[in-house]
Amino acid sequence: MITTWSEGIADQNMAEDILVNLADLIRRHPWWKARTELTLAMLNRLGIRAPARVLDVGCGWGITLEALEQHGYQAAGVDISRRMLEQLDRPDRVLYVADLSHDLPLDAGGFDAVLALDVIEHIDDDLDAVSKLGQLARPGGVVIVSVPALPEFFTEFDEIQGHRRRYLPETLHAAFQDSGLKIDRIFWWGQWLVPMLRRQRSRKKKASSDTAAETYGRYLTLPPWPASLVLRLGFAMEKRKALDDKLRNGTSLFAIARRHP
Repeated sequence: MITTWSEGIADQNMAEDILVNLADLIRRHPWWKARTELTLAMLNRLGIRAPARVLDVGCGWGITLEALEQHGYQAAGVDISRRMLEQLDRPDRVLYVADLSHDLPLDAGGFDAVLALDVIEHIDDDLDAVSKLGQLARPGGVVIVSVPALPEFFTEFDEIQGHRRRYLPETLHAAFQDSGLKIDRIFWWGQWLVPMLRRQRSRKKKASSDTAAETYGRYLTLPPWPASLVLRLGFAMEKRKALDDKLRNGTSLFAIARRHP
């Protein structure tokens, strides 16, 4: 069931056609699966276990939302794209259309955990967005935010996705200023990908006439087996180090914060 909290223009965050039409490709991709597994392990470490209420803000293709449901959480999803939510809709699923640049309903909060995985980099005013996320959590509840890291890696891939920025630990920390949230910690994820991306970014790219969707799909094309298996193993081997804050850099940053009681 889809409920409307507020409506915005999905294309301002990411082209809605890409979001909808490439759903099958995204759901098969190891990166999104690995991020979901990391998030579930994080919730478990924080003592947020089923049947806790968890809100997946910017749920997009529903990968994390479905995993939360499968693990017994009372999960709900939020996205600015009604078309994407319509693909996820079913009678027993709770979904909300919302634009974080608008005010939230007074009764929207109360969740034990609020996830915003790769969301705030799409929004011009990330400080306001983080404050809205805090309103959705119950007093003492947890807000988990992930963002793309290392501004030096900003490319057309970011532009196509509607990214305004990539982050460093200090700029992610700054996004929580005056939010009513206290950061527990910020940690890196995806360190093993950094050398690979540095090599990729150093190559000069030929001019292309590809559409935005074709370019996005090209960036996400998986190498043939067994190289695709290496991607899965790389994320699996790094998961514990990321959670233990033992990585020195990475392609993503995670912030764990709590709403003041």
